[in-house]
Amino acid sequence: MAFISYETSKNMLELLSISDVCSEKVFLNDALDRILSEDIVAQKNDPQMPTSAMDGYAVLAKDIKNGAEILILGDNPAGHDETREVKTGICIKTFTGSMMPKGADTLIPIENVVVNEGKTNITITEEVAMGFAVRPIAESYAKGDVLIKKGTKVGFAEIGVMAGLNVVMPSVAIKPNIAIVATGSEILEIGEEAQNPSQIRSSNNYTLQAITQSAGCDVKQLGIVKDDKNSIMSSFENALASSDILVSTGGVSVGDYDFVKDIIPRLGAEVIYKGVNIKPGQHIMVARRDNKFIVALPGFAYSSTVTFILYVLPLIKKLLGQNSSEFIFEATLKENFKKRSRKSEFTACNITFDEGRYWVDFEGKKVGSSAILTNMLGECALMMTGEDDGNLEAGMSVNVMMLDKI
Repeated sequence: MAFISYETSKNMLELLSISDVCSEKVFLNDALDRILSEDIVAQKNDPQMPTSAMDGYAVLAKDIKNGAEILILGDNPAGHDETREVKTGICIKTFTGSMMPKGADTLIPIENVVVNEGKTNITITEEVAMGFAVRPIAESYAKGDVLIKKGTKVGFAEIGVMAGLNVVMPSVAIKPNIAIVATGSEILEIGEEAQNPSQIRSSNNYTLQAITQSAGCDVKQLGIVKDDKNSIMSSFENALASSDILVSTGGVSVGDYDFVKDIIPRLGAEVIYKGVNIKPGQHIMVARRDNKFIVALPGFAYSSTVTFILYVLPLIKKLLGQNSSEFIFEATLKENFKKRSRKSEFTACNITFDEGRYWVDFEGKKVGSSAILTNMLGECALMMTGEDDGNLEAGMSVNVMMLDKI
């Protein structure tokens, strides 16, 4: 069987067209962790007028001299529409967030003055530079600035900025529906009692559900389907009726009971590719029926997790209107690495940051089959090596995919 290269498979995935991203309006307090489907643009400057950055006295800079006495004209609380004007020899007590009075060009902090007993004058005890503690017009942002770009995942800062802009109901991408099916007669649901030691506890569907939910999707967990063609066919049809992407694990290799690879074409789906020269997960299949996608992943836990990250997450990002680029950084090997195949490999590694660079090591990572999901525990990343790469020596630069940023 001829497998396509990893680079080719990614290019084909990126070129897949989808319909326009579906969006909906939600109240701001329901927008957390949703994906914006519109740019958030400032409708005015912030601040609109020069504003005090602290409590003090609004003055003319030319009046600021140690020992100088200045008359207090009155107070200027935050939110007050101040109309009085500061002139030489006169100041107005101005509070944090207050509009600077007309004529004033500097705010001298209350800590830098002494107020006389009658509270009619201040005496300057420490000078400040002209413009001190004055927020200029548009210090935070200017009218027309794109403050938050379409495709951004809304976090606490985005909530705060939109609240400041009076965005009551931002437009967000409708959550894609992802259906997850685990296939295999040997698979046991959690809580189910094993009948013999050859049975395998289900983990794939829970691992992939966790990644999917973190990506901002709704998940339909369809459980385990035994190795029976009719059962798999029926389960897949039901999943496609109510989901945007159907993800299955198991049944895509070349074994006698690997039925998934044969069933997908019978569903009327166009197979985009079957088989990529990668390790783990070379038997991955990507297909499409109308505007629905089917991604059939290997059954081993590490394989299914890695291939989900490589192939399903980019599809999810397309549906959400996000940039599908991966979070890849350059790092330095702390130890030698032995390449195990002539494939593009994605190897679990430890990632640390020290002395201004990322470092990779493999302490505690087991070398074995593609079933070892525990290799992804801790501060884990995926080290990427190409088909033409050989063994690597300590000190060499490598590319790593940061799993905490996907």
